[in-house]
Amino acid sequence: MPVQTTAPAQAADPVLDKAASGAMPLSELLSQAQVLQTTGDPTAAAALYEAWIAHTPSPLLHVALFNRGTLLTALERRDEAADCYLRAIELSPSFAQARLNMGNLLERKGEPDAALAQWRAVVDDPHIAEDLRVLAWNNLGRLQETLRRYLEAESSLKSSLQIKPRQFDVIQHYVHLRQKQCAWPIYEPVGEVTPNMLLTGTSLLAMMGLSDDPALQLLSAQRFVHERVPKPPPEPLHASMPRREGRLRIGYLSGDLHMHAVGLLMPELLELHDRSRVEVYGFCWTPESAHPQRLRLLKAMDQHVRLDGVDDSTAARLIAQAGIDVLVDLQGLTSGARPGILVQRPAPVQVSYLGLPGTAALPGVDYILADRFVMPPELLPYCTERPIYLPHCYQVSDRQRLVGATPTRAANKLPEDAFVFCSFNNNHKFTPEVFRCWMRVLHQVPNSVLWLLADNDTSRENLLREADAMGVGRERLVFAPRVAPPDYLARFQLADLMLDTFPYNAGTTASDALWMGLPILTLAGRSYISRMAGSLLQAVGLPDLVTETLADYERQAVVLGRQPLRVASYKRYLAEHGRSSPLFDLPQLVRDIESEFERLALARRGA
Repeated sequence: MPVQTTAPAQAADPVLDKAASGAMPLSELLSQAQVLQTTGDPTAAAALYEAWIAHTPSPLLHVALFNRGTLLTALERRDEAADCYLRAIELSPSFAQARLNMGNLLERKGEPDAALAQWRAVVDDPHIAEDLRVLAWNNLGRLQETLRRYLEAESSLKSSLQIKPRQFDVIQHYVHLRQKQCAWPIYEPVGEVTPNMLLTGTSLLAMMGLSDDPALQLLSAQRFVHERVPKPPPEPLHASMPRREGRLRIGYLSGDLHMHAVGLLMPELLELHDRSRVEVYGFCWTPESAHPQRLRLLKAMDQHVRLDGVDDSTAARLIAQAGIDVLVDLQGLTSGARPGILVQRPAPVQVSYLGLPGTAALPGVDYILADRFVMPPELLPYCTERPIYLPHCYQVSDRQRLVGATPTRAANKLPEDAFVFCSFNNNHKFTPEVFRCWMRVLHQVPNSVLWLLADNDTSRENLLREADAMGVGRERLVFAPRVAPPDYLARFQLADLMLDTFPYNAGTTASDALWMGLPILTLAGRSYISRMAGSLLQAVGLPDLVTETLADYERQAVVLGRQPLRVASYKRYLAEHGRSSPLFDLPQLVRDIESEFERLALARRGA
């Protein structure tokens, strides 16, 4: 080891001397630094730049400062890198590359407004090349979206698309941003972006909220896989591992095992696995925390393997070496997913579950956990995965979720004597067709209100404007701020009926409502995700609350709103029988999952 560290330094001494002499041309500096980087010594390359910068007066000093900054950034020497970028910018204010990198560095340091200021300086400078201004607009839009400054983010992405229309990643964010704001129509033209480009640039998650057409969802998934997912290797990785016997090893793959919809549903599935039959592995890149939900999930695993900072190939080898029989992917193509692990087939059986309610079209993912309602035969041609049918309902849940103190209507700005419809789904699931249906329901049900989640200021104002256009008084829309999960659960007790979204049905939210005794009216469509709430209602014993057309959905909502005693009977049924229904029979559900996994794994072991 000492030889490896000292040899490059000795070899670089004459070069360092020349760099410090002030006689080295910039071209030679760049060439010598590249050699050091290529041979794996970025520290020496940074030192070479430092010597040259300190002793060489040059009109191109800002270039050397920038290059040194990039090396120091990679070496995690951020303060020194920032100094280099700032000096480069001072010497050449229109040096866009330095501003772009400085913005990235400031963002990582937790200074978002300073980062935005650097990128704004790029887009405001007409002398900077268009491709660099596009990068700056994209950075602005991405960070503004993260900061929930949705109007600003949308404006930034529009500016980017007006310069360069064929940017499908940007189109994807633009479409979903409009969904988050309930900015209808979602597909608003931008510059030279065509309607076809808007459609084909729509992410799978966004498409699930726009259409229940399973063909469109499959095409969205396939486009992403084709463009972004590595090709499978010729041989599956698990085939090179020794054959093993013994208990079934189930691995759960996710970056969402914390305060996330998936992490809230999962604990009892992990806890109730029969340890005489099953070993439970977690392969996870979830950010670590001391939150009780995270700690509970970790405690429920027999083995926990951290994959953050581990590349996909190494992660896949770790899974294969652990001898996993069934690998359960809990993310699909959602944010933070790592499909590059799955395509290498580290396990002989790979199953999609919970995180993506629909096909991911991922090579190597063989199955999807389902039930016969959520995945009927007519849906099968549009799914690359084969269904593993569970007897009652596909969805696992948690019977130990904490519930806060019972709130009052007055404290939540709800009228005491009104019929309260609610929909606590995220606003990006709202569509103009369903929201306008809700407004028609309010018209037809006197003394009723609609209780919604206050997701963001822009969506709230857009929804209120839509209510204005439909002749519904703004006071009949009540917005609930986000609160801690126990208090959120307690809220369900104040509502009379939950109105589901379509085509992106409630999943975790539907489970929460039924657990708390609140009936749901849903509209079931043609896709897995548009049939989720219907599956839960079938399993809990309330199939008559599942409708199949928007007209029937509206008619049923009006009937129930006008007949509060009928709604009270549904509540009474849920209070008496809901938690003992097959929907919440978690021990049986886990046994069913284990039996199916064991059957598939044993068939592969015997192959």
